[in-house]
Amino acid sequence: MLLRAAAAAVAHRLLVIHPVRRIASLKVPWRRDEALDASINRDRRFRLASRLVREVLLSPDRRLLLRYLAKRRERIRLPVHVQTFLRRYPTLLSVSPPPDPVASPSPQLLSFLESASRLQATHSPLLASRLAKLLMISSTRALPVAKIAAAKRDFGLPDDFLVSLVPRYPDLFRLVGDPGPDASGAAFLELASWDDRLAKSVIELRADREADVVGIRPRPNFTVKLPKGFYLKKEMRDWVRDWFELPYVSPYADTFGLHPASPEAEKRLIGVLHEVLSLSVERRMAVPIIGKFCEEFKLSNAFSNAFTRHPGIFYVSLKGGIKTVVLREAYDENGVLVDRDPMIELKERFMAIMDEGHRKYLEDLRRKNEMLQKERESATHKGTNVAKNIEEESMDESEEDEDKEYDFAQVDSEGRELL
Repeated sequence: MLLRAAAAAVAHRLLVIHPVRRIASLKVPWRRDEALDASINRDRRFRLASRLVREVLLSPDRRLLLRYLAKRRERIRLPVHVQTFLRRYPTLLSVSPPPDPVASPSPQLLSFLESASRLQATHSPLLASRLAKLLMISSTRALPVAKIAAAKRDFGLPDDFLVSLVPRYPDLFRLVGDPGPDASGAAFLELASWDDRLAKSVIELRADREADVVGIRPRPNFTVKLPKGFYLKKEMRDWVRDWFELPYVSPYADTFGLHPASPEAEKRLIGVLHEVLSLSVERRMAVPIIGKFCEEFKLSNAFSNAFTRHPGIFYVSLKGGIKTVVLREAYDENGVLVDRDPMIELKERFMAIMDEGHRKYLEDLRRKNEMLQKERESATHKGTNVAKNIEEESMDESEEDEDKEYDFAQVDSEGRELL
């Protein structure tokens, strides 16, 4: 009897301690989401253009010899020659005439940079709270400046956030160490003070809003949007159902002592990944960028497997030669971002500049084609007239030859007759 009870207790402990090991053994199929893939593909021009422009903006005096810029084509992964790309989008950079052409920001780009600074200043409270939330998720309440700099565009932070943003909020941030001119030094950004108002995740805030409307606060939980036709095996469905019944674990909660193989740890992991993506401008990030924060966010080296374990919450796209994780609930069935961040306006303005230049390029190309077509038609018409004149001249010469032959024949016959 005692042996049976002991065996039951051991079995119970194994079930409690190793549920993640059990789910890790389950095979969750990856299925392509064409709408979300298309959304990432549409941004390909933007990513290429922003990399190219960044090379010039980071150069001294924002000027760079075109031949040096052309040598960096492979580094920025540009599929065409730099000169070709600039011809297609002439409103991005101005290029001086030969013999040593220099690339510099165009008037349109300079105007965009000014408006970007104004927009970032307007939304500095939002950006400061976003940065503070990232520090609050960190187990040490600090992050290396170099890692923040690597992800600054994903979170909408200005390039000079250490100068334009951090000093404005001394109650939130404290800089330790020397970051260096390019923020690559051994410096850390620490959380100066904890703010309970910021220590609420997007999921918890959503539950609070629903409580304000209906008077009853629902249990915080994840939104699931499985793609059409997606099918989970029964074993996986049962696990997901039981897992969703577990209490929500906030990414800002103290998880000291939490067993890494417990279902609560899985709940915390998904909560952290969900919150980080919710703080990003486009509600999606490259998986390697998230991986930079594994140590600070207490993520395992195999954290990316969680994305495929929960296909109703996340989608991993392989477009662009890099894994990008997308928060499903932020996009509609057509792959359009519906959970719009205020900082998305910067991208839209930049794309508007690109489209303006591309329309100008296409219009010039159309005019050149029309002129070339006219020249061809004119050359063809002239060629027809020349051919007609040559034909008439040939006919005249032929008639003259016939007359001459006739005369010779007459003379010959007459001569013979005379003889």
